[in-house]
Amino acid sequence: MTLTSRVATPEDLPRLRPLIDAAIGELQQGFLDPAQIAASRSIMGLDTQLINDGTYFVVESGGALAGCGGWSRRATLYGGDHSGGRDPALLDPARDPAKVRAMYTHPGFARRGVGRLVLNRCEAAAAAEGFTTLELMGTLAGRPLYEAAGFVVVEHLTETAGGVGVPLVRMRKHLP
Repeated sequence: MTLTSRVATPEDLPRLRPLIDAAIGELQQGFLDPAQIAASRSIMGLDTQLINDGTYFVVESGGALAGCGGWSRRATLYGGDHSGGRDPALLDPARDPAKVRAMYTHPGFARRGVGRLVLNRCEAAAAAEGFTTLELMGTLAGRPLYEAAGFVVVEHLTETAGGVGVPLVRMRKHLP
């Protein structure tokens, strides 16, 4: 299986939304209960500002969409267009960590290098803009990938949506 990646465009949105929905619904099974998975949809998703900024990537294999994810030079740590509390302020690479955002893998491509490819693209792009640290808000399902890539947990927290708590982990990595 050959994976390719490229910068996402607005034309990718119709294909990204079903992939993200499938990833949230299927890949969190075994980590979250059904109510938590449903609540996750309220706090996760794609922030199209990433596409507008040219910092979001799609991964394909043989023309099939295998995954997506990106990074941001903006203050928002996580959440989609429908989430509250987004902050578009630009970060200072000399003092702020770049944010890894909205990483999703199609369930049919899980554990085949999709997430690692996206992380590599994010790290290289953020470093090229002078960032020395990356930060992300990970799900319990994503935590093993992020730890394998050198991220460390800096905070455990619970985000509540619709009265249901969803456990998350804030993670950070210093770039070489």
